[in-house]
Amino acid sequence: MSVITQGSWPRPRWLLSALHQHLEGRLTDEEFNETADDAVRLALAAQERAGVDVVTDGEQRRDNYSSFVAGLLQNTQLIPVTDLLPYVDDPEEFGRELRALDVPADEVRHPAVFGPLGRDRPLAAHEVEFVQSVTDTPVKACLPGPYLLTRTMWMECISDRAYDDREALARDVVRVLREEIAALLARGTALVQLDEPVLTEVLYGTAGGGGRTFMCGALGERKDSVPELEFARGLLREATAGFDPKRLSLHVCRGNWTPDESAALSGDFAPLVPLFSEVNVGNLILELCTPRAGELSALRGIRDDQRVGVGVVNQKVPEIPEVDAIVSRAKAAIDELGRDRVLLTTDCGFATFADNPIVSAKIAEGQLAAMARARDMLRAGS
Repeated sequence: MSVITQGSWPRPRWLLSALHQHLEGRLTDEEFNETADDAVRLALAAQERAGVDVVTDGEQRRDNYSSFVAGLLQNTQLIPVTDLLPYVDDPEEFGRELRALDVPADEVRHPAVFGPLGRDRPLAAHEVEFVQSVTDTPVKACLPGPYLLTRTMWMECISDRAYDDREALARDVVRVLREEIAALLARGTALVQLDEPVLTEVLYGTAGGGGRTFMCGALGERKDSVPELEFARGLLREATAGFDPKRLSLHVCRGNWTPDESAALSGDFAPLVPLFSEVNVGNLILELCTPRAGELSALRGIRDDQRVGVGVVNQKVPEIPEVDAIVSRAKAAIDELGRDRVLLTTDCGFATFADNPIVSAKIAEGQLAAMARARDMLRAGS
């Protein structure tokens, strides 16, 4: 039984300043990375003080958990949502849709595709390389999943200039992700996680004006759930095929852009069990602590060889939970899944979006430390 972090960690203010300067072209890659290195060291130190078994770099170099790839892939660009207006057929209608979805268009940056995707530099392998240079603790790396990336990047007003349809874009998304997964595993990354939070939006979300949705930074057109889940399943199978499933994980939650529980989706994982069972991942890292997640029994039917990273702490609650409460949740998971299949984690990351941390670094460290104490009690037979 291990404690693992989801991925993101609250950024220091001085890093946020450097991040914005870098995005605006006022800092070189080298200058920014020198600053980010210091922030990563702080995030690692906090995780190790807490007693985490598998660490991340806290995604300190990223503006958010998914769209950062637009600054690294060829023929993509990370741009403010407001900058998309000149490219759409009806800018006024598009603006109304954004307002209806409560999207802060002047603050959110969105990936845009202007040509065929290419990967001529790492997306996350360089992050892992730095972490491995300063710690011997096993490292997890997080990547946006193929469905999330395809859905986020496909905007007919722009993407159809490079691709005939969404399926053609998806093929290149899968290709570049497979290249990155291979590079990460070759570097000795303990766990490569694909983030697919929008899967729950397919099931439980509702569209705003114009049929568009916005969840966790993914602006896109809402489609019928049955063919859309089949599309996602196919992409995930293609992206993970042939890799060691024990070193791959899939994370699904219900939205983590705000600590406001009422803003996130509700609904259990039962409709996703067939997808979970068919994808070549050995670890499912799932939001399960919040009451919005439903019952753990909804996971009955996943493969016997799949471990579950059970969310035993709701990171949106800005307090350090009682260790006994974590132990109780973990025991319930053990009763359902078996001791060897349970990992302990928070429901989601601590700062999915750089400028909107869910909790402070102090609270984040305290939550991890509480999970580590619960792990120790469980290992001791409590």
